[in-house]
Amino acid sequence: MTAQSSHLDHQAHLLDLFPEIHPHDKGYLEVDTIHRLYWEESGNPTGVPIVMLHGGPGAGASPVHRRFFNPDFYRIIIFDQRGAGRSTPLGSLERNTTDQLITDIEKLRHHLGIDRWHVFGGSWGSTLSLAYAAKHPDRCISMILRGVFLCERYEIDWFLHGMRNIFPEAWEQLVSLLSKEERKDILSSYYKRLTCGDEAREMDAAIRWSLYENACSSLLPNYDTITSEDQKKQSWAISRIEAHYFTHELRDGEKSLLKQIDTFRHIPTTIVQGRYDVICPIMTAYRLHQLWPEANYKVIPDAGHSAMDPPLRSALIKATEDAKTIPY
Repeated sequence: MTAQSSHLDHQAHLLDLFPEIHPHDKGYLEVDTIHRLYWEESGNPTGVPIVMLHGGPGAGASPVHRRFFNPDFYRIIIFDQRGAGRSTPLGSLERNTTDQLITDIEKLRHHLGIDRWHVFGGSWGSTLSLAYAAKHPDRCISMILRGVFLCERYEIDWFLHGMRNIFPEAWEQLVSLLSKEERKDILSSYYKRLTCGDEAREMDAAIRWSLYENACSSLLPNYDTITSEDQKKQSWAISRIEAHYFTHELRDGEKSLLKQIDTFRHIPTTIVQGRYDVICPIMTAYRLHQLWPEANYKVIPDAGHSAMDPPLRSALIKATEDAKTIPY
């Protein structure tokens, strides 16, 4: 069998997303005097609960996320984190920290009357999943992690500088906004622009940041355009929140999630990592696996970062199907 036919045979056996479904319940949860979180339920109302923690931070969830889970088996919980997606106020950085997001997850669990649930998170969602499991391990039936990100300084440095080696065109578009002096500290320069209070200035920076990230997310470059008002608003929110977390919420040294593995080591976990993930390079997932060999570690040889890369998508669906056998 040729390499090409072997690849085509592999592609033919990829698991596809479950059919489109709509929420049977949704609402807003007031988690403090500022933030209201959008949440929704779909699938089986009496099924085994699974919560999806979206990426970013600040990216928000979308209808396609419901389709990674068997709707006959799972009670599917999706929500938008503080300042993200349909939560309000959009793009807010006030009272927006990792610890507060973890508290929000617990408030939502209590609000929905759920005792324990599976936790599914990719990219920043994997960071939040691990941080949540470290504080509330007894509430996690299992975890499924994609594109592991620990929010450590070396990962931010890679995002802002290292990715230039693979996507130089996208990086040049990112930094073309900055002066030679500003390029010495890209994160600080962008954070100042994204929080300066000048709407046009903030939006220009937000669009460039988002286009850079989008271009580097898939195995094949994805040069999206951002034209609609909704796209612009969402780009503004995610870029602000990402720059905020990358500036104020790093988990280096003793704060590293790798230092907390023993608190959640017993939780059945599958790590799904694209070999050619440029946003969250495989080294981070590998470091986690080396310290946590009990976790099921799946490297997808022909995938990047995006959960929608077909081979990665298929592996994630298989992981959610495999998790159905875990005692609830």
